[in-house]
Amino acid sequence: MVNFPMITSLFLIFVIITVKLWKKSKIQSKLPPGPRKLPFIGNLHQLSSSLPHHNLRNLAHKYGPIMHLQLSEVSAVVVSSPQVAKQVTKTHDLILSNRPQILASEILGNNSPNLSFSPYVPIWRQLRKISVLELLSAKRVQSFESIREEEVENLLEAISLTPSQVSVDISKMIFSMTNNITAREAFGKKCKHKDEFIAAMKIITELSGGFDKPDIFPSYKILHSLSGVKPPIEKIHQMVDKILENIIEHKENRKEMISNMLHKEDLVDVLLRVQESGDLDIPISSNTLKAVILEMFIGGTDTSSTVLEWAMSEMMKNPQVMEKAQSEVRKVQEGKSKITESELQLLDYMKLVIKETLRMHPPLPLLLPREAREKCEISLFDPSIWMTQSHVEMAVDPGSGGSRSVL
Repeated sequence: MVNFPMITSLFLIFVIITVKLWKKSKIQSKLPPGPRKLPFIGNLHQLSSSLPHHNLRNLAHKYGPIMHLQLSEVSAVVVSSPQVAKQVTKTHDLILSNRPQILASEILGNNSPNLSFSPYVPIWRQLRKISVLELLSAKRVQSFESIREEEVENLLEAISLTPSQVSVDISKMIFSMTNNITAREAFGKKCKHKDEFIAAMKIITELSGGFDKPDIFPSYKILHSLSGVKPPIEKIHQMVDKILENIIEHKENRKEMISNMLHKEDLVDVLLRVQESGDLDIPISSNTLKAVILEMFIGGTDTSSTVLEWAMSEMMKNPQVMEKAQSEVRKVQEGKSKITESELQLLDYMKLVIKETLRMHPPLPLLLPREAREKCEISLFDPSIWMTQSHVEMAVDPGSGGSRSVL
């Protein structure tokens, strides 16, 4: 006897699967060209190296300035042309302003709104406004000039006092200097947990980059536990959270001093003042406060030290550039014991060296991934700054290592 209900059910399942596959093929047909995808992992094997931005450059040379990559379950569009990058980051900036869910950022940010990984929502717009008007304004940056000058002097003194027969770890000293600057600007004093905080920052930087299994297989929630990624992030988060709690508590106990007009506000003071002002449309929680502080620390420490290291490395490889930069510094310093921060504007050649260093060795070669809020011609992308800045149309002599290619 024919089982009509079963036949009907099987037929309906077949139709549904066929329609889904047809829709999927239509969507995929609109995607940019890209390398062949392997089952399950997609194009992950083509990015598995210590320099994924170099891999993206090589792929872009073959497939063009807009290409599609499949990172397991995540469909991504990579943009590597200055013209297309400008269209994406300016013309369609509002549509492409969301962020995908990243396990590390969720844990480190206490699952609270933050500047880097929050979607385009009212609380994010409010945080950006606070950042622009209060934290990163020209007046605020200038108010910390004495801190930066003092820490640079401390670095130079430490190097000069080191015996000539003893090697100096410049990378470590520069990282420590930038950490001290950021700590004093953020907290108003040198962080007493400096060593463990520096170690935590290094680990956080590593955990916040790359492709973790939970991020490229978002539908497999069990991977959050089985991948082994979550425990180390939670451990670092607990350490950093405790340090930030102590700092904020210390600030809360010093409100009387902060109200004194002679007291110079640090960044945490500013955030606490804004939080308690009552002028905000959306209240800022303590967890959001800690997330913003952590972002400032990560952004102000690792990126600055990386640029300085690369600048010195490139000048050592190019003695003529080093000689010209030194000559300019000596000319500006002539008759004075030191160069102040305001006099740095006179170092035109040195500014070109820094610009060329940023072009050749951007501290963040791949921008933070974005996600489309609505239908768009470019729905999801991860633009490679390294490829964009190495584009032949942007420099007279790309990759030369000299500063003459930047105007």
